[in-house]
This record gives sequence, C-alpha cells and structure tokens, in this order.
Amino acid sequence: MEQKRFVVGLGEALWDVLPEGKKLGGAPANFAYHAGQFLGSENTLAISALGEDKLAEETIEALKEHSLQYLMPRVPYPTGTVQVQLDAEGIPTYDIKENVAWDNIPFTSEIEAVAANCRAVCFGSLAQRNVVSRENIQRFLDKTPKDCVKIFDINLRQQFYTKDIIQESMRRCNILKINDEELVLIGRMFGYPGLDIENKCWLILGKYDLDMLVLTCGTNGSYVFTPGQMSFQETPKVQVADTVGAGDSFTGSFCAAVLSGKPVAEAHKLAVEVSAFVCTQNGAMPALPAELLARTK
Repeated sequence: MEQKRFVVGLGEALWDVLPEGKKLGGAPANFAYHAGQFLGSENTLAISALGEDKLAEETIEALKEHSLQYLMPRVPYPTGTVQVQLDAEGIPTYDIKENVAWDNIPFTSEIEAVAANCRAVCFGSLAQRNVVSRENIQRFLDKTPKDCVKIFDINLRQQFYTKDIIQESMRRCNILKINDEELVLIGRMFGYPGLDIENKCWLILGKYDLDMLVLTCGTNGSYVFTPGQMSFQETPKVQVADTVGAGDSFTGSFCAAVLSGKPVAEAHKLAVEVSAFVCTQNGAMPALPAELLARTK
C-alpha cells in the first residue's frame, strides 16, 4: 500500500487576542485548513508546538472543530499569543509574544516521518525568529522528497526577520509568495531598489532558481511568475467582513490546485476567488462554497 503523502503548514500556532476576545491564528493552521478543504483533511496537517497550559487544550479543541490534523508536541513554554490593539480607525497593531512554544518546535521522529512523506509544505519567516524552530524547520525542509512543493510565504512581521533567514529560506523553497510591501523591503535589503515590480520578481525567480513567484498586491491584483510566463488576476471587489487569513486561503487553494494538476493560470484564478470569498466572511477558516471546491476536481 502506498504511504499517504501530506500537505503541511509548518510554523507558528498562536492566538490573536483581540479587544472582543481571542481567535486561533497562525498561517500554518490556516494554510492547512484551506488546502484540506480541496485535498481532504486527512491529507493535510499543521505542525507547530504547544505549551503545557490551558491555551494548548483550547488550541486542540479549535483544531478538532475545524477537522484539522495536527502534530504539535508539548514543550515547557507558554502557548503563543499575539496582543492585537486597534486604533481609532480600526487599524491593528500586533505585539507577538516571544519565547513561546512555537519558538521551540522540536524535531521529533513523528515530524521527521511526515517530512519524508511530504507532498507540499508552506513555511514563513516568523517561525524562524528563534534558533530552535529555525534549525528544525530547515531540517524538515531538508528531509522532504525531491518532488516536494516547498512554499516560502515570506510573511514579514515586526522586526522578526533577517537577511540570512530570508536567503536560507529562498534557497530551500521552489515557490516564493510575497506581497508588494514585502517586495519593496526585500529590494532594499538585497540591493536592487531601483527595479520596477515585475523586474524585481523576474530577478528573484532566476537568482533562486524558483519554479514560481507569487506576488499579491492587495486591491491592485496579483501575479504568478514562472520561467518565461506571467499570470495576472484582478482582485474581485467584494464586501469585506475582515481580511484575516485571506492570504493563507490564497496560498492553500493555489497549492491544492497545482497539486491537482491545474495549469498555473487556472490555479491562480481559483486562489483569487477563494481569497475574495474569505474576505466576505468573519474569521480565517470559513467553509468554502461547493462551487469553488469543485474547481480542483
């Protein structure tokens, strides 16, 4: 019998503590949840670490509610939280607590076994801010099969990234996902600020020998660059409830469509529509409508 191959969200597991209460957050769980809606929740997995506290129990309850498989060993650090403050205009600022469980993700034999059977993995820069998780995320990536799709969703947060972390991650991925603001920062950091958006993307694609570079520009649309080709999609105009998790739903659905053998332009169009739908719903993990789910069949 062929062993099951997993699609993995790898990195931070945390709670966003908002003025009105707390919500489970973190890109890895959001990514795995949305990929799982297309590929089956039995084929997707969120990997992180939890504390030995009440919040860890609540995390597991929330994951089970969303039928999300997880590998989150317990470690002697608090489960991650982010204090979210809203200003008078409703613009959030984030205080991402340090030295928490997901800063200390261990590399267990179970996690190593998943790496060896990994079909696709999505990881970011935030979970690599601490040396323990950074080294173990890199070990996971290095243990994946040759044909594994490795998506670096760069996700720059506060001061929690360095040029070295970004370079190491770009060397290990075959798909880079970045937004327009991050592209400006990376352009400055790597010494090519003068190039226009498209030329920056072509340069990074070639320099790191990537299969794809996905660039999202908010309301100004999104691009997927592949060697010799570019796909552009407008951002649909929708009534926004909140944008939490919209980027992760884009990545999860794009990955699922690519794994299902869809052409890049078709996968891109689906990702844009899924992300737009998620913006019309409250929270990061709404159930997607059947007509969107049917598109990878």
